[in-house]
Amino acid sequence: MTGRLAEALEELRTAVADVHLPLPIPGAERASAEANAIGDQLSDYVLPRLARLDAPLLVVVGGSTGAGKSTLVNSLVGRQVSTSGVIRPTTRHPVLVHNSEDAHWFTDQRILPGLARTTGEGHEGGALRLVAEPTLPRGLAILDAPDIDSVVDENRALAGQLLAAADMWLFVTSAARYADAVPWDFLNDAAHRQVVVGVVLDRVPPAGMRDIPGHLGQMMAHRGLGRSPLFAVPETTVDAQGILPNAAVAPIRGWLASLVTDEQSRQEVVRATLTGAITDATRRAPAIAAAVDEQVAAITRLRDDANSAYDQAVKAVTVRTADGTLLRGEVLARWHEFVGTGEFMRAVEKRISLLRDRMMAALRGQPPEADQVKVAVESGLEALVIEEGRAAAERAEAAWRGDPAGRFVLDRSSVDLAGTSHDFDDQVARMIREWQRAVLETVSEEGGRRRLAARYLALGVNGIAATLMVLVFTQTGGLTGAEVGIAGGSVALAQSLLEAVFGDENVRRMAKKAKEDLDERIEVLMSSELLRYHQALVVLQVRPQQADEIRDAARNVAAAAAGGPIEGAYVEAAPERASLSPGEPRALSAGESTGADTRYTGEPGEPADAAHHDEEQ
Repeated sequence: MTGRLAEALEELRTAVADVHLPLPIPGAERASAEANAIGDQLSDYVLPRLARLDAPLLVVVGGSTGAGKSTLVNSLVGRQVSTSGVIRPTTRHPVLVHNSEDAHWFTDQRILPGLARTTGEGHEGGALRLVAEPTLPRGLAILDAPDIDSVVDENRALAGQLLAAADMWLFVTSAARYADAVPWDFLNDAAHRQVVVGVVLDRVPPAGMRDIPGHLGQMMAHRGLGRSPLFAVPETTVDAQGILPNAAVAPIRGWLASLVTDEQSRQEVVRATLTGAITDATRRAPAIAAAVDEQVAAITRLRDDANSAYDQAVKAVTVRTADGTLLRGEVLARWHEFVGTGEFMRAVEKRISLLRDRMMAALRGQPPEADQVKVAVESGLEALVIEEGRAAAERAEAAWRGDPAGRFVLDRSSVDLAGTSHDFDDQVARMIREWQRAVLETVSEEGGRRRLAARYLALGVNGIAATLMVLVFTQTGGLTGAEVGIAGGSVALAQSLLEAVFGDENVRRMAKKAKEDLDERIEVLMSSELLRYHQALVVLQVRPQQADEIRDAARNVAAAAAGGPIEGAYVEAAPERASLSPGEPRALSAGESTGADTRYTGEPGEPADAAHHDEEQ
């Protein structure tokens, strides 16, 4: 069972490891943080703990700035092992205190694999400092974490990481700050994730020893921490080493010792926290998958907007190169010069007669007007394609600019997507020349058997190609009004002439081939422009399949955990917190059994408020 569960958890860790939610969609930032948190906890705690259930109990001491964490850790150990900070912010490194015989559990990378280890007194930022203490009970390790509300971002992040890697929290707050929002954010999260927590209420003034712990206990009960023990430590003096009187921390020390000396209690802690962490990971995973889906949906929407802009451009060119649009202006004028009126056919017949009479097979008729038609077609077609390409870029950019996700992509793109590519005009010109060459090749291939045909010789390859282009541009009969009077008859004449040379079936096939070739080239050209928008989305590195991978992995974890990470530990419904203290929430007051001075001081001669503020980082 454990092996199957570990495999499922590894699958989930892999699934959330590279979650990337770059688009500014509501909830994306939180989902990204959730994915990181799940991955970190699986790596730092769940998988290592599942692999070695017999490892020492790791108790992480956390809390706000000045709550007294380091003083509490030093007092529990009986000597100074964690230095209290006096100047804030202080770059803190976590301190892990363990029994000397348990050192092997922490020198390797079993827990917190991302943190370097050190056993020296130096302050290596972020390194985990290991302190061996023979008086600490075997099977117990205490980790002093940075402040959860540190002004240093790295310290806050490290504090959260360490708390997520704990078997149990010993959460320290003070009588003056126990209702602050930041500590309760963590405590609420602990309750939600079924983390085993002990709460230490520090520096309780004599007058508040009854009311303040009672109020905090009520807050804990209302937030799902009703079964967590609450220890009230009164204001009192510390010795020259900064150690609290033994009586002040004896109840806490005794409670921790009882957890590791009693195997059942230790297993309760491990089972509750481990089970809660696994349950929480499977509960949070679907929301992360949904966030990936939202990113994919936004990217799909942007891609569709860009596709639509360029599909419209392709369609516009396709239509306008068949409806007679191009047979206007310069193209119409040059075509009219080429074919003229009925005199054109008489001229052709005259050339045919001359060729027949002189038997000059080498002569090829190349009317100069045919080249002028070709140039005019090239110019008109180029203007049309460039116009539609620019319009497509404007439509795509406008659509993206009107979408928050699109604005994000546009503002971060290394390519200017507001217009066409810098060499678009050159690409258009090259594409049209290549198409015209292809038309000439088609005419040459089709005329192979007709090279000595009189009409073929009279018109020449260029003349026939120009005539075929004109025929392509008027396939849907878009000429109207005066244009029909000017060019309509000559277009019909062109078709008749081509049919006389090649036959009507071949002419239809040649015109269709030329038009399809042009349409395909237009589509390829516009697709290359569209590719810029697709590439701007690809660099976001959002994988559509990742959402399903996360959901599948979470389901596999839930299925594998149905029997429990350890025998009898897992409950399908929200598992009940391990009962670590009997009855309703109560304060275990360390001050009740001591007649010590209740004034809590820092350095000798400092007022209580100064000690409260500067006690530690």
